[in-house]
Amino acid sequence: KSNQQCQINFHFDVYSLKVFLSLCFQVCDDVEELKTKIRLLAAAIKQANRLVVYTGAGISTAASIPDYRGPNGVWTQLQKGRSISSTDLSKAQPTLTHMCIRTLHKEKLVKHVVSQNCDGLHLRSGLPRSALSELHGNMFIEVCASCSPVREYVRLFDVTERTSLHRHGTGRRCHHCGDELRDTIVHFGERGTLEQPLNWKGAAEAAEAADVILCLGSSLKVLKKYACLWCMNRPASKRPKLYIVNLQWTPKDDLAVLKINGKCDEVMSLLMEELNLQIPAYEKADDPIFSLATPLLPEEGNTHSREVISPPGGQEDCSADTEEQTDEASSVQGGWFGRGYGKGRRKKKKAS
Repeated sequence: KSNQQCQINFHFDVYSLKVFLSLCFQVCDDVEELKTKIRLLAAAIKQANRLVVYTGAGISTAASIPDYRGPNGVWTQLQKGRSISSTDLSKAQPTLTHMCIRTLHKEKLVKHVVSQNCDGLHLRSGLPRSALSELHGNMFIEVCASCSPVREYVRLFDVTERTSLHRHGTGRRCHHCGDELRDTIVHFGERGTLEQPLNWKGAAEAAEAADVILCLGSSLKVLKKYACLWCMNRPASKRPKLYIVNLQWTPKDDLAVLKINGKCDEVMSLLMEELNLQIPAYEKADDPIFSLATPLLPEEGNTHSREVISPPGGQEDCSADTEEQTDEASSVQGGWFGRGYGKGRRKKKKAS
């Protein structure tokens, strides 16, 4: 082989090795190294004029929501030929990291948050919707695409129970035009076109203006494909400074000013201490989802079997079949978390 061919093969093999190792191993900085890195991150945040935060599944694992490419992640399990299941993800609450991000925005240290997560926890933490882009949708939101503008229905339960890859109908109908509602989830291979909750405009504008980007809990294997988020058309010296917090290797590590190998909650707790900021506890009574939610009509009572989020001291919604909820509680295959990955399972079976 020519030298050029050998170089290409070598680079490919190194990349493949990094991907393999990232799926198998997680790396944690030792205590002193972690503290040193966090001091550097705190200094960068204080000096930033427009800090944008990109978040992935790693910020929600503390809420018992699995990540995708970690050792026990959804995609890792599928690649091993294993099935995936979870308890009702509506039970999850914003994590310490979610509350830290909300506080950093309130203190005007963070301008915008771009999230890959569908769990709705950024919204439930109290982060304003104007400061949030949920690029892959929100499990609590269904919309009527026939209405103009698109009509939105925020619910107190996971609306994706009946949906899956390329099938987004939820089974409920618009209260105004009568057409079927659809979820907002964007699966692999799909193009998200909804203005909200995706808010691509806000994400692109934030990235264009950013001088610092902080990536929390994301493998960046999907986000790296969104060119508008990285300003790669600029010279390297003109791009936003990149900081990454993740337990595994990411394809952007070599471009980062600083890579922190640690759990998001631990890193953010130390960061807030360094910034001398208090971390508010999540208060269910203050959860914005209760004021945003559209109640179901009486005839819609049996259109789902998911657990309903109820306010403190409130009564659970008994419209869903209790026996059905009990049967499914230990194995939930939601449209954004379960059946949406059927394509991955089929590929695995064919490969074997």
